[in-house]
Amino acid sequence: MHIYILVIVIILTLLYLILIMPRIRKKPDISGLMGRHYAHRGLHKGRDIPENSMPAFKLAVEEGYGIEFDVHLTKDQVPVVFHDDNLKRLCGIDKNINDLSYEEVKNLNLYDTKETIPHLQDVLDLVDGRVPLIIEIKASKAFDKEKLISRIVSTYLDKYKGIYCVESFNPLVLLWFKQNRPNLVRGQLATHKTFKNTDFTNRFFNFALRNLLFNAFTKPDFIAYNYEYSHLFTYNLCRRLYKPLTVAYTIQTQDNLEKIRDRFDLIIFDEFIPQ
Repeated sequence: MHIYILVIVIILTLLYLILIMPRIRKKPDISGLMGRHYAHRGLHKGRDIPENSMPAFKLAVEEGYGIEFDVHLTKDQVPVVFHDDNLKRLCGIDKNINDLSYEEVKNLNLYDTKETIPHLQDVLDLVDGRVPLIIEIKASKAFDKEKLISRIVSTYLDKYKGIYCVESFNPLVLLWFKQNRPNLVRGQLATHKTFKNTDFTNRFFNFALRNLLFNAFTKPDFIAYNYEYSHLFTYNLCRRLYKPLTVAYTIQTQDNLEKIRDRFDLIIFDEFIPQ
């Protein structure tokens, strides 16, 4: 009886180690991403320089920081740089960004400034390869449009000459890039609880994402993990055993940066200037 239990434990352990394994063979070159801190949604300054705005990206480039930003699709499938699903927080309109056309979206102001929601191409043109980019593809809640947004965003990125990588909470986005852009650096975003409500499906995805159980299928090159939960067992096992590139999000004080330096290779920062 004991031998059967031992065999089962060994099999489950091996399965677990396989499931959390990132890409370990034929890795793409990540050297261009190293040696910088990344400004979260650009180097923004509250309502004066809004997040994910052209001035925020311009300032980050001028200061030599890498940039992390987010991409959504509008209703007519135009890629725009914006974080939230809903426009209420930044634009004062209680509508989802993918329910409006690009013509409607581009005329909205961020906070009470004259800045508007940028087109992806405008951001790429502004940066023009001067600093590396971490591009988050926002397809993490519906789990139904990952192929569409990945394909559309790729048509712009394929022509971009600078250094960049992509990341997403949605493992199906990473799977698309694995199958269609295998040489592109891709990263799995993860935190303790990605989905807020508690139905069975969301509890399953929260557990699987938190414990990196999709890695076997998507083979990410880096793990972008919420630094507040970087003490969790699976993250640390994956980091130490397989040694993927690791990215901390989102560090907001120098004290927190000092506390997690030994757990991450790169940091995404916000609300302070890292030393």
